[in-house]
Amino acid sequence: MARHKSNAPPKVTRQPRKQQQSSGAERSALYARREAAKVLHTVLRGDAERRAVASIKSLVFSPSVRNKRGTFALVCETLKYLDVIKDVLGIANVLNSKWKRQDPLVYIICYDILFGKETPSIGDAEKFLVRRKDALLSGLATLLVRKRVKSVEELLDHSQLNGHIKQRYVRVNTLKMDVDSAVKELEKLYKVQKDETVPDLLVMPPGSDLHAHPLVMNGRIFLQGKGSSMVAAALQPEAGWEVIDACSAPGNKTVHLASFMKGQGKIIACELNEERVQKDETVPDLLVMPPGSDLHAHPLVMNGRIFLQGKGSSMVAAALQPEAGWEVIDACSAPGNKTVHLASFMKGQGKIIACELNEERVKRLEQTIKLSGATNIEVFHGDFLSLNPEDPSFAKVRAILLDPSCSGSGTITDRLDHLLPSHSADNKNYDSIRLHKLAVFQKKALAHALSFPQVERVVYSTCSIHQIENEDVVSSLLPLASSLGFTLATPFPQWQRRGLPVFAGSEHLLRMDPVEDKEGFFIALFTKTNNLDNPKASELPEGEFRGRRKRFYPFLWPKVFFRAWNGRLHGSRR
Repeated sequence: MARHKSNAPPKVTRQPRKQQQSSGAERSALYARREAAKVLHTVLRGDAERRAVASIKSLVFSPSVRNKRGTFALVCETLKYLDVIKDVLGIANVLNSKWKRQDPLVYIICYDILFGKETPSIGDAEKFLVRRKDALLSGLATLLVRKRVKSVEELLDHSQLNGHIKQRYVRVNTLKMDVDSAVKELEKLYKVQKDETVPDLLVMPPGSDLHAHPLVMNGRIFLQGKGSSMVAAALQPEAGWEVIDACSAPGNKTVHLASFMKGQGKIIACELNEERVQKDETVPDLLVMPPGSDLHAHPLVMNGRIFLQGKGSSMVAAALQPEAGWEVIDACSAPGNKTVHLASFMKGQGKIIACELNEERVKRLEQTIKLSGATNIEVFHGDFLSLNPEDPSFAKVRAILLDPSCSGSGTITDRLDHLLPSHSADNKNYDSIRLHKLAVFQKKALAHALSFPQVERVVYSTCSIHQIENEDVVSSLLPLASSLGFTLATPFPQWQRRGLPVFAGSEHLLRMDPVEDKEGFFIALFTKTNNLDNPKASELPEGEFRGRRKRFYPFLWPKVFFRAWNGRLHGSRR
């Protein structure tokens, strides 16, 4: 029997426009979860191995991550709830061997299922866990009973993160709203307490995010810290007074004064700089932006014309002061901000050998170099300690920047390290062991840097506040440095905060304070004019001088050196 074939065009079923848009949003969320899982995998692995990796922020804001804001929020929130998620997964026991091998992705998806705003609907891992949502929720309920708490909020307070996340504060704008009304409104979402010191200040649970809350958007409450709120409370201006706020911007303290004055009298708010962008007084190419400025998506950042870099990090290359045409080694280069800063000082001339051992960080380094447009940087994928100072390839190296792995204790808030498992209450004792291991490596690296014969300037820097990583490292290497003709110089003489007074000459060292300068940093600068001018070195026979260096550091002469150099040093200029 023949089947009649219609000439009519086939019907096309079109999805409603909202459904198509929803599908696009779901795919975007799917990609964000994968990007977040990659970042989470990196930071958890580095944390477990007690080795330095890039900070959460630097990993998220790398060029390869597309949805930066979403990924950053997802990683931070997952880390915040990580202990709870692990406990729930243990109770629910829903993972098979396949998904147990993909812990970071599982953690991210479980956060979305248990605590997120929307339940994920596409993706193999998502579908697997969504089908077991009831078991996960049951596991969460069981955990609450075991911990004898009534809410997840209380559970977080009892978790290992307790004490590491700061409480949040909001100040009630009493010109628009009374304190009790604000408490009543906010208690719909959070557990709220009145501060004991400042009458219009409210204490919120750690991790509370009120940036998009209607009370913030309409000016009835302000996100303001306790210290900042205590300033106007200390002045206690009365209604009808005339008051001057001498340095007013951004204005939180100014409007707090107005609240105390009940909107009566007059406040003269003074601010010198209209745009609030200033040139830094210490580093010539550094600009100071207002607090809270977000330039991650700015065209000047995206095209490499400006770099988001802290003051301490920017002072390192400025302290080394390499000249145009020099050959320079950046011993621990990734992610590359200091490397490309060196290239700026050298005006793109000469050569920078950028050393990085970790393969993943090499990729990040290469991205930074490409973005900067620097053409005088060669990447050495290998260990700085494997470079032979006596090799003719380094005969023209005149400066070395050494910013080795450190505890990162000076930038712990910016790095968000307090969210990592190793910073929980159960891991308080590992710090001293880790610091000792770091210091051993730092001493080896600094000794190696000082041993390059033609080097005239060496900068040793850390973002640590610990003496064992800073003054103690420098002090232990002073005899060797002196025998090689080096002396401590004083970077940025106008800078007031110097090294801890634990040895003669520590006044040459530079420190930044986490409170006063908003980050902790340390810089030591070694200089020499010419190693032939050092009588202690020149009086030694050449063979004995080399032998002494070898006796100090027998590990500096690997047999695989030339193969590693020729095979891993990228000859193409970046």
